[in-house]
Amino acid sequence: MSELAVVTGGAGWLGRRLVRALGQGLADVPALAHAPPRAVRCLTFGAEDGAVVRAENPAAEARPGDLSDPASLDALLEGAAGATVFHCAGIIHPRRVRDFYTVNVEGTKALLSAAMRVGVKRFVHVSSNSPIGCNPRPDHRFDEDSPYNPYMGYGKSKRLAEEAVKAAQATGRLETVVIRPPWFYGPGQPPRQTTFFTMIKTGKMPMVGSGDNMRSMAYVDNIVQGLLLAERTERAAGRIYWIADRRAYSMKEIVATVGDVLEQDFGMAVSRKQTRLPGIVSECALLADRILQALGLYQQKIHVLSELNKNIACSTARAESELGYAPTVELREGMRRSVQALLDDGGRI
Repeated sequence: MSELAVVTGGAGWLGRRLVRALGQGLADVPALAHAPPRAVRCLTFGAEDGAVVRAENPAAEARPGDLSDPASLDALLEGAAGATVFHCAGIIHPRRVRDFYTVNVEGTKALLSAAMRVGVKRFVHVSSNSPIGCNPRPDHRFDEDSPYNPYMGYGKSKRLAEEAVKAAQATGRLETVVIRPPWFYGPGQPPRQTTFFTMIKTGKMPMVGSGDNMRSMAYVDNIVQGLLLAERTERAAGRIYWIADRRAYSMKEIVATVGDVLEQDFGMAVSRKQTRLPGIVSECALLADRILQALGLYQQKIHVLSELNKNIACSTARAESELGYAPTVELREGMRRSVQALLDDGGRI
């Protein structure tokens, strides 16, 4: 394991938890609870991001730059021979479809090229469930041999990024590992996740279809565990791993659990009224999403609505057997920690 860890997206939701764990260890996982002293360097987009990174790990070094600027990537990786790169940066909800490809594809390719030039040892790439698409039925689980079937522009961009990572591995100049986390939750959540909580609290979260569709979710520190194990496990080079909570949850369970946490753990008044919509609503949103993205446009609310009746669930069996991955936090406790962290930071639901 390298003494230097380089993190892109260090000021993001997942990146912040990784930067923290690189300095403090991962308390929920005994084997990772005590972090060895090491240098941590993060690609940041300005002074504010630098302050966020240092708040998580005072020893972390912030280097300003952009994935679209090769010169800043060279500066980020200066002297990084033998280092590990954790590539957490990406764009999920852009204004324009082309931004998916500028950031997620071309940015990844530029970072891979810079990493190979300086002799980085291992490149751990954060992908997504989106390159694999949706399960054909509720009891189906994706594994690492499931074929590509990208879901819209984001899924296509993450597939192309994965293929670039595989190509770098094939050169023999860089060890690579791809991890695929699904829907995140946990401390440090962005405003879109807080909006999800607020909609559940106020009874405005629609249930599209029966609510029996299954979703894999990943508590952020479970993902961090997967990242750290992907770095230190020798046989992981060239491999892909799904990293998620051990079991999938139905949409009904997700919504009910958030409501229970808000009400029972934090004493909030939660409306148990629920708007029920037929599954065709999500299919109409999917059609609208396809039309908009074909025109180069992206609308987050329409895209999210298109997914609400879909099955998107995976198996973590390979990660458990090859990495020793053992997710320690499940839905209720993870949601409780999410809310507590939000309130501690002065947020409101």
